[in-house]
Amino acid sequence: MAARKRSSLEIKTTVVSQCTISKRLKILGKVPLFQDLSSIELEGVNSLFHEQDYKVDEVIYLSAEPADKFFVVAEGRVRLLRHSMTGRDILLDLLTSGEYSGTHSMQGKDVYPETAQAQTDCCILVISRGTFQQILKRFPSVSLKMIEIMARRLLSANERVHQLSAMPIEGRIASLLLMLGDKFGEQGEVGLLLQVPLSREDLAGMAGTTTETASRVMSQFQRDGLIKSGREWVAVTNLEGLKEIVGVNWNSLICLLRSADKNPHFLISMHLIDAHHGMIPSKWV
Repeated sequence: MAARKRSSLEIKTTVVSQCTISKRLKILGKVPLFQDLSSIELEGVNSLFHEQDYKVDEVIYLSAEPADKFFVVAEGRVRLLRHSMTGRDILLDLLTSGEYSGTHSMQGKDVYPETAQAQTDCCILVISRGTFQQILKRFPSVSLKMIEIMARRLLSANERVHQLSAMPIEGRIASLLLMLGDKFGEQGEVGLLLQVPLSREDLAGMAGTTTETASRVMSQFQRDGLIKSGREWVAVTNLEGLKEIVGVNWNSLICLLRSADKNPHFLISMHLIDAHHGMIPSKWV
Protein backbone atom coordinates (compact mmCIF):
# COMPACT_ATOMS: atom_id res chain seq x y z
CA MET A 1 0.00 0.00 0.00
CA ALA A 2 1.33 3.46 -0.90
CA ALA A 3 2.23 5.72 2.01
CA ARG A 4 -0.32 8.42 2.75
CA LYS A 5 0.79 11.83 1.54
CA ARG A 6 1.76 14.15 4.33
CA SER A 7 2.19 17.90 4.42
CA SER A 8 3.71 20.57 6.64
CA LEU A 9 0.23 21.81 7.59
CA GLU A 10 0.51 23.67 10.88
CA ILE A 11 -2.44 25.12 12.78
CA LYS A 12 -1.11 27.56 15.33
CA THR A 13 -2.75 27.35 18.72
CA THR A 14 -3.31 30.34 20.91
CA VAL A 15 -1.97 31.01 24.37
CA VAL A 16 -4.69 32.90 26.20
CA SER A 17 -2.16 34.81 28.31
CA GLN A 18 -0.85 36.39 25.10
CA CYS A 19 -4.15 38.29 24.62
CA THR A 20 -2.67 41.42 26.25
CA ILE A 21 -3.84 45.03 26.02
CA SER A 22 -1.24 45.78 23.35
CA LYS A 23 -2.36 42.69 21.41
CA ARG A 24 -6.00 43.77 21.71
CA LEU A 25 -5.23 47.26 20.43
CA LYS A 26 -3.27 45.83 17.52
CA ILE A 27 -6.11 43.46 16.62
CA LEU A 28 -8.85 46.08 16.90
CA GLY A 29 -6.73 48.42 14.79
CA LYS A 30 -6.82 45.79 12.01
CA VAL A 31 -10.63 45.66 12.00
CA PRO A 32 -11.77 47.76 9.01
CA LEU A 33 -14.48 49.41 11.10
CA PHE A 34 -11.92 50.97 13.43
CA GLN A 35 -9.03 51.72 11.07
CA ASP A 36 -9.78 55.46 10.89
CA LEU A 37 -9.82 55.95 14.66
CA SER A 38 -6.98 57.70 16.47
CA SER A 39 -4.93 55.76 19.03
CA ILE A 40 -6.78 57.48 21.89
CA GLU A 41 -10.17 56.70 20.33
CA LEU A 42 -9.12 53.10 19.76
CA GLU A 43 -8.13 52.77 23.42
CA GLY A 44 -11.61 53.98 24.34
CA VAL A 45 -13.23 51.41 22.06
CA ASN A 46 -10.98 48.66 23.44
CA SER A 47 -12.17 49.42 26.98
CA LEU A 48 -15.74 48.59 25.90
CA PHE A 49 -14.84 45.05 24.80
CA HIS A 50 -14.36 42.15 27.18
CA GLU A 51 -12.36 38.99 26.57
CA GLN A 52 -13.85 35.54 26.40
CA ASP A 53 -11.83 32.34 25.98
CA TYR A 54 -13.06 29.29 24.08
CA LYS A 55 -11.59 25.79 23.86
CA VAL A 56 -11.33 23.72 20.67
CA ASP A 57 -14.81 22.83 19.29
CA GLU A 58 -16.59 24.99 21.87
CA VAL A 59 -19.64 26.81 20.46
CA ILE A 60 -19.46 30.61 20.54
CA TYR A 61 -23.04 31.13 19.37
CA LEU A 62 -25.74 29.09 17.63
CA SER A 63 -27.69 29.91 14.50
CA ALA A 64 -31.18 31.33 15.15
CA GLU A 65 -30.14 32.70 18.55
CA PRO A 66 -30.79 36.45 19.05
CA ALA A 67 -27.84 38.32 17.54
CA ASP A 68 -27.08 40.50 20.53
CA LYS A 69 -23.26 40.55 20.45
CA PHE A 70 -20.40 41.55 18.15
CA PHE A 71 -17.32 39.28 18.19
CA VAL A 72 -13.74 40.01 17.10
CA VAL A 73 -11.22 37.15 16.90
CA ALA A 74 -8.09 38.20 18.81
CA GLU A 75 -6.30 34.84 18.72
CA GLY A 76 -7.16 31.48 17.19
CA ARG A 77 -9.52 30.42 14.42
CA VAL A 78 -13.31 30.25 14.32
CA ARG A 79 -15.50 28.15 12.02
CA LEU A 80 -18.75 29.59 10.69
CA LEU A 81 -21.18 26.73 10.04
CA ARG A 82 -24.67 26.39 8.65
CA HIS A 83 -26.79 23.34 9.40
CA SER A 84 -28.22 21.68 6.29
CA MET A 85 -31.60 19.97 6.00
CA THR A 86 -29.77 16.63 5.96
CA GLY A 87 -28.23 17.36 9.36
CA ARG A 88 -24.72 18.10 8.08
CA ASP A 89 -22.73 21.14 9.14
CA ILE A 90 -21.66 23.12 6.08
CA LEU A 91 -18.50 25.19 6.50
CA LEU A 92 -19.18 28.76 5.35
CA ASP A 93 -15.99 30.51 6.37
CA LEU A 94 -13.01 30.47 8.70
CA LEU A 95 -12.25 33.57 10.73
CA THR A 96 -8.73 34.42 11.86
CA SER A 97 -7.17 37.14 13.98
CA GLY A 98 -8.72 40.56 13.27
CA GLU A 99 -11.89 39.19 11.64
CA TYR A 100 -15.32 39.50 13.16
CA SER A 101 -18.89 38.21 13.18
CA GLY A 102 -22.13 38.72 15.04
CA THR A 103 -24.65 41.52 14.99
CA HIS A 104 -24.53 44.18 12.28
CA SER A 105 -28.04 45.50 12.81
CA MET A 106 -29.25 48.55 14.69
CA GLN A 107 -32.77 47.09 15.04
CA GLY A 108 -32.31 44.43 17.68
CA LYS A 109 -34.55 41.91 15.88
CA ASP A 110 -32.12 39.81 13.87
CA VAL A 111 -30.69 36.39 14.71
CA TYR A 112 -27.35 34.78 13.96
CA PRO A 113 -27.61 33.17 10.49
CA GLU A 114 -24.81 30.70 11.24
CA THR A 115 -23.17 28.86 14.13
CA ALA A 116 -19.71 29.96 15.28
CA GLN A 117 -17.42 27.31 16.74
CA ALA A 118 -13.80 27.46 17.87
CA GLN A 119 -11.50 25.53 15.54
CA THR A 120 -8.57 26.14 17.91
CA ASP A 121 -8.34 27.58 21.40
CA CYS A 122 -9.51 31.17 20.96
CA CYS A 123 -9.42 34.54 22.63
CA ILE A 124 -12.48 36.48 21.46
CA LEU A 125 -13.25 40.17 22.07
CA VAL A 126 -16.97 40.61 22.73
CA ILE A 127 -19.21 43.66 22.88
CA SER A 128 -22.97 43.86 23.38
CA ARG A 129 -25.32 45.23 20.74
CA GLY A 130 -26.22 48.23 22.89
CA THR A 131 -22.60 49.20 23.49
CA PHE A 132 -21.76 48.64 19.82
CA GLN A 133 -24.59 51.03 18.90
CA GLN A 134 -23.00 53.63 21.18
CA ILE A 135 -19.76 53.32 19.19
CA LEU A 136 -21.65 53.81 15.91
CA LYS A 137 -23.35 56.93 17.25
CA ARG A 138 -20.16 58.38 18.73
CA PHE A 139 -17.91 57.80 15.71
CA PRO A 140 -19.55 58.60 12.33
CA SER A 141 -16.51 57.15 10.53
CA VAL A 142 -17.31 53.74 12.03
CA SER A 143 -20.93 53.98 10.85
CA LEU A 144 -19.80 54.87 7.33
CA LYS A 145 -17.34 51.96 7.32
CA MET A 146 -20.15 49.67 8.43
CA ILE A 147 -22.29 50.73 5.45
CA GLU A 148 -19.36 50.27 3.07
CA ILE A 149 -18.47 46.81 4.40
CA MET A 150 -22.06 45.60 4.35
CA ALA A 151 -22.33 46.78 0.74
CA ARG A 152 -19.20 44.86 -0.18
CA ARG A 153 -20.62 41.75 1.39
CA LEU A 154 -23.74 42.20 -0.70
CA LEU A 155 -21.50 42.35 -3.74
CA SER A 156 -19.73 39.16 -2.74
CA ALA A 157 -23.07 37.46 -2.12
CA ASN A 158 -24.22 38.41 -5.62
CA GLU A 159 -21.07 36.79 -7.00
CA ARG A 160 -21.71 33.69 -4.86
CA VAL A 161 -25.25 33.40 -6.27
CA HIS A 162 -23.85 33.74 -9.78
CA GLN A 163 -21.24 31.04 -9.13
CA LEU A 164 -23.78 28.59 -7.75
CA SER A 165 -26.28 29.18 -10.54
CA ALA A 166 -24.11 29.63 -13.64
CA MET A 167 -20.54 28.44 -13.12
CA PRO A 168 -19.66 24.77 -13.71
CA ILE A 169 -18.60 22.88 -10.60
CA GLU A 170 -14.95 22.82 -11.76
CA GLY A 171 -14.99 26.62 -11.85
CA ARG A 172 -16.65 26.90 -8.44
CA ILE A 173 -14.09 24.67 -6.77
CA ALA A 174 -11.18 26.35 -8.57
CA SER A 175 -12.49 29.77 -7.45
CA LEU A 176 -12.84 28.50 -3.89
CA LEU A 177 -9.26 27.17 -3.84
CA LEU A 178 -7.95 30.51 -5.15
CA MET A 179 -9.83 32.43 -2.47
CA LEU A 180 -8.68 30.10 0.30
CA GLY A 181 -5.14 30.30 -1.05
CA ASP A 182 -5.27 34.08 -0.85
CA LYS A 183 -6.45 33.96 2.75
CA PHE A 184 -4.59 30.96 4.18
CA GLY A 185 -1.89 30.08 1.65
CA GLU A 186 1.78 29.76 2.61
CA GLN A 187 4.40 28.98 -0.02
CA GLY A 188 6.31 25.78 0.75
CA GLU A 189 7.96 22.76 -0.82
CA VAL A 190 4.64 21.26 -1.94
CA GLY A 191 3.31 24.52 -3.41
CA LEU A 192 0.93 27.12 -1.97
CA LEU A 193 -0.18 25.18 1.11
CA LEU A 194 -3.59 26.09 2.53
CA GLN A 195 -2.89 26.33 6.26
CA VAL A 196 -6.29 25.05 7.24
CA PRO A 197 -7.68 21.50 7.62
CA LEU A 198 -9.96 21.05 4.61
CA SER A 199 -12.02 17.91 4.09
CA ARG A 200 -13.88 17.00 0.91
CA GLU A 201 -17.09 17.56 2.87
CA ASP A 202 -15.98 21.12 3.67
CA LEU A 203 -15.17 21.82 0.01
CA ALA A 204 -18.49 20.35 -1.10
CA GLY A 205 -20.44 22.46 1.36
CA MET A 206 -18.71 25.70 0.37
CA ALA A 207 -19.01 24.93 -3.36
CA GLY A 208 -22.64 23.86 -3.18
CA THR A 209 -22.20 20.30 -4.42
CA THR A 210 -22.00 16.72 -3.17
CA THR A 211 -18.97 15.20 -1.47
CA GLU A 212 -18.64 12.68 -4.31
CA THR A 213 -18.54 15.43 -6.95
CA ALA A 214 -16.03 17.50 -4.97
CA SER A 215 -13.79 14.43 -4.62
CA ARG A 216 -14.02 13.73 -8.35
CA VAL A 217 -13.08 17.31 -9.29
CA MET A 218 -10.21 17.43 -6.79
CA SER A 219 -8.87 14.12 -8.12
CA GLN A 220 -8.98 15.52 -11.65
CA PHE A 221 -7.21 18.71 -10.52
CA GLN A 222 -4.50 16.55 -8.98
CA ARG A 223 -4.08 14.48 -12.14
CA ASP A 224 -3.82 17.72 -14.13
CA GLY A 225 -1.02 18.98 -11.86
CA LEU A 226 -3.05 21.88 -10.45
CA ILE A 227 -2.96 20.77 -6.82
CA LYS A 228 -1.46 18.27 -4.40
CA SER A 229 -3.54 16.93 -1.54
CA GLY A 230 -3.70 14.44 1.28
CA ARG A 231 -5.83 13.84 4.35
CA GLU A 232 -7.49 17.24 5.04
CA TRP A 233 -4.75 19.27 3.35
CA VAL A 234 -4.46 20.92 -0.05
CA ALA A 235 -1.58 22.71 -1.79
CA VAL A 236 -2.05 24.69 -5.00
CA THR A 237 0.75 23.98 -7.48
CA ASN A 238 -0.57 25.84 -10.53
CA LEU A 239 -2.35 29.11 -9.71
CA GLU A 240 -2.59 30.19 -13.35
CA GLY A 241 -4.15 26.87 -14.27
CA LEU A 242 -6.90 27.35 -11.68
CA LYS A 243 -7.48 30.92 -12.87
CA GLU A 244 -7.88 29.65 -16.44
CA ILE A 245 -10.59 27.25 -15.26
CA VAL A 246 -12.44 30.08 -13.51
CA GLY A 247 -11.81 32.26 -16.59
CA VAL A 248 -13.53 35.59 -17.12
CA ASN A 249 -15.57 35.23 -13.93
CA TRP A 250 -12.47 35.32 -11.72
CA ASN A 251 -10.93 38.31 -13.50
CA SER A 252 -14.24 40.18 -13.48
CA LEU A 253 -14.59 39.60 -9.74
CA ILE A 254 -11.16 41.06 -9.04
CA CYS A 255 -11.80 44.12 -11.23
CA LEU A 256 -15.23 44.69 -9.71
CA LEU A 257 -13.94 44.51 -6.14
CA ARG A 258 -11.07 46.88 -6.92
CA SER A 259 -13.40 49.42 -8.56
CA ALA A 260 -15.74 49.08 -5.60
CA ASP A 261 -12.92 50.02 -3.23
CA LYS A 262 -12.41 53.22 -5.22
CA ASN A 263 -16.11 54.02 -5.51
CA PRO A 264 -18.09 53.03 -2.40
CA HIS A 265 -21.16 54.93 -3.64
CA PHE A 266 -21.45 52.33 -6.41
CA LEU A 267 -21.65 49.63 -3.77
CA ILE A 268 -24.45 51.26 -1.82
CA SER A 269 -26.64 51.24 -4.96
CA MET A 270 -26.59 47.41 -5.10
CA HIS A 271 -29.78 45.45 -4.40
CA LEU A 272 -30.05 44.26 -0.79
CA ILE A 273 -29.89 40.50 -0.32
CA ASP A 274 -28.86 38.22 2.55
CA ALA A 275 -25.07 38.43 2.54
CA HIS A 276 -23.48 37.05 5.68
CA HIS A 277 -19.87 35.91 5.15
CA GLY A 278 -19.33 35.04 1.51
CA MET A 279 -15.99 33.39 0.92
CA ILE A 280 -14.27 36.60 -0.19
CA PRO A 281 -10.75 37.02 1.23
CA SER A 282 -10.67 39.36 4.22
CA LYS A 283 -8.28 41.82 2.64
CA TRP A 284 -10.95 42.69 0.09
CA VAL A 285 -13.63 43.27 2.76
